[in-house]
Amino acid sequence: MRSERPLRIIHCFRSPIGGIFRHVRDLAEAHARAGHEVGIFCDSTTGGAHEDALFEAVRPHLALGIIRTPIDRAVGLSDVRLLWRSYKEIRRLQPDVLHGHGAKGGALARIIGSALRVNKYRVARLYSPHGGTLHYPRKSLTGAAIFRLERLQERLTDALVFVCDFERQTYFAKIGRPQGRSELVHNGVDDAEFVPVETRPDMADFVFIGMMRDLKGPDLFIAAFERAERLTGRRLSALMIGDGPQQRQYEEMASRMGLGDRLRLLPAMATRTALSLARTVVIPSRAEAMPYLLLEALAARRPVVATRVGGIPEVLGADSPALVEPGDAHALGQLMAEIADDEGWADRTMPDSERIRMRFSASTMAHRIMQLYRELTEEALYADARLRTT
Repeated sequence: MRSERPLRIIHCFRSPIGGIFRHVRDLAEAHARAGHEVGIFCDSTTGGAHEDALFEAVRPHLALGIIRTPIDRAVGLSDVRLLWRSYKEIRRLQPDVLHGHGAKGGALARIIGSALRVNKYRVARLYSPHGGTLHYPRKSLTGAAIFRLERLQERLTDALVFVCDFERQTYFAKIGRPQGRSELVHNGVDDAEFVPVETRPDMADFVFIGMMRDLKGPDLFIAAFERAERLTGRRLSALMIGDGPQQRQYEEMASRMGLGDRLRLLPAMATRTALSLARTVVIPSRAEAMPYLLLEALAARRPVVATRVGGIPEVLGADSPALVEPGDAHALGQLMAEIADDEGWADRTMPDSERIRMRFSASTMAHRIMQLYRELTEEALYADARLRTT
């Protein structure tokens, strides 16, 4: 008979910034409201005031609490101490589900979950890549080594969960078809987010929202903005909102190009607040999986210009005129200039909001993930019962 007891769920990930953190918060809140006990295990050295506020907002939903400890991005000897420390912390919480997000979180969840199983404690082990290691070239030495490790860790995995078809197909191509179970569950946003954000008279023309690092393309945004000004022959305005390791580099770049009075950098803030500050959102990433910003902007009725990477074409459409090739600041600037001079561009180009709501719903995402948790924990209990009778 199927058990509907509340589950004890721990999400493991490294950096509490950006899409992974948003994804985990959405799942945690939805599953806590459904009566489950949820906890978070992540790095203590990344994030700032904005992330601290997000932790405080989600804390009431986390019956198993928030565990933060230093977690290095790179693999090293410190990971041995990290694994032992993490094992003791997680074992104390007696989880039914360990869900790892990103390469480091995935390794922690699967290795610790497997160690618990050795000690006859049944726990479901899941892994969501969220892009991450899949961005490495297959033929590079680093990529080859990482993909080999990913393949080996499949033996410790009960299910892989992909957030978009691009991520799934990239995994198949670079690592191979999973030897075990895999599922595709798209990211989603809440119904409450499908409300247009406020339109203000002092809005900037364009906004970049995200982590200040080259992978996300802030430098491409700056170069494209400068080209858009030249093509339109008039002054435009832009904002860059976010934090990150290369922020000073982009400030200096904008200053060198003489854009300082039209392009302002602001610290990270709530996404809907950021969306209310500009007419058009630009996502100039060099690589992505399925960026939440895209879904949030479309839900808020903000037009989006983006690069043709990751799962973005799955949302906007493969042939959308809102897409340019990654790394092409020239083409991006030309498109931004076109938008600045064409008030009807968004109405002709952006996908229907109701279609986005039906396909990328947070409630559907949380429901499908919980179904998977249930199936895996029941399989674990069944396997445990068989072991006890043999």
